[in-house]
Amino acid sequence: MLERLQKIIARAGIASRRHAEELIRSGQVRVNGQVVTELGTKADPERDRIEAAGQVVRTAVEKVWIVLHKPAEVVATMADPEGRRTLRHVLRGAPAGVFPVGRLEYAASGLVLLTTDGELANELLQASGKLQQTYWIKVKGRLSEEGLRQIGRESGARLRMLRSPKSTRGRAANAWYEVTLADARRDVLRKKLARTGHLVEKMKRVKIGNLSLDDLPEGRWRALEEKEVAGLRGAVAGKTKELKPPMNADKRRSRGREKKKI
Repeated sequence: MLERLQKIIARAGIASRRHAEELIRSGQVRVNGQVVTELGTKADPERDRIEAAGQVVRTAVEKVWIVLHKPAEVVATMADPEGRRTLRHVLRGAPAGVFPVGRLEYAASGLVLLTTDGELANELLQASGKLQQTYWIKVKGRLSEEGLRQIGRESGARLRMLRSPKSTRGRAANAWYEVTLADARRDVLRKKLARTGHLVEKMKRVKIGNLSLDDLPEGRWRALEEKEVAGLRGAVAGKTKELKPPMNADKRRSRGREKKKI
């Protein structure tokens, strides 16, 4: 049966559908030995020989999902043209064919999801704008209570102060905060903090949707449980509510007066 190439490549676990489209555009996909660059091209995975990024597309691929605790200063891809350390260097013993879903900054550490399931990966990427993520961030200086509320309102995030991991009194000069926000708002938060003089010095992602890093050591990975995969499917199906910014004090008082009138 004829199908679009990007769908076939994604289902084979070579790349997400979005990445597969990039492979096609850049001339890295061949069908029966011929380079294909048009996104609308279709092929029959049962009859045609399809190659993507140097790999032969095979129709039967085991679906695998793993979580990795990425160290800082590791590129969240499987290869890097600049020669920096990549996920491939820390995925010792991991199943073959896994690729990362989404991105995490080079300087950041924390949770990275990898899979061979191109279809689910594509669905997660499409839902990433609303999928809640939790970070621990270290900023320059300390935010006031009012500053904390204002940054939260403007960036659509939930923030709370954390006890510094290296401070017994919890009063380190540069404070740590836990931040929960949608992926699309992460850069907004960083810019808002920078404008107030509180540059982000360190960042660690500890949760994506229902997936948590927990006590997984840095540089190690683990396979997801079936209930975790089911949770991801529920998230992309729209069962995860969109994160809303915290309500400020004036709105809470106004909402309270309205309820009393009723």
